Amino acid sequence: MGRVINPDSTGKQRTQLMRTSAEMLRALTQKTELDDQAKDMAATIVFALREIDQGIEESAQAWEKRDYWQKAEELRQRWSWPGRIADQLSALILSDSWQDLPPLLIKMLPYFADIKVTKVTRKEDTWLGAYTRLMNERPPTA
Repeated sequence: MGRVINPDSTGKQRTQLMRTSAEMLRALTQKTELDDQAKDMAATIVFALREIDQGIEESAQAWEKRDYWQKAEELRQRWSWPGRIADQLSALILSDSWQDLPPLLIKMLPYFADIKVTKVTRKEDTWLGAYTRLMNERPPTA
């Protein structure tokens, strides 16, 4: 019997989310002004990085179930950045500190250096409304 391949594996999802983030990052670095589309794109990166972070933990737990503790820990170490960057970007957006966006984008570039983006393949509905969705996560102020 052959090996079972999961077409929706966390690795494949991670690759797709990295591509989405890379496309958003490229588009944001080319923008000259902050508009609604830029805010949606930044929020989309937050959601994508959060999903990547969750997928890493799922993958690591799967390795641990097979007693590959070292491999699980190496995976966590290599992919420790998405959750951290997502938190920083989310805090920036929620506090309306858009002046801090360019330095954070520059900080993110090395993580996406191996993804070549020649054109945006994601449709606009990928990022539309993401800013509103992120802002709705903010707890109401009393």
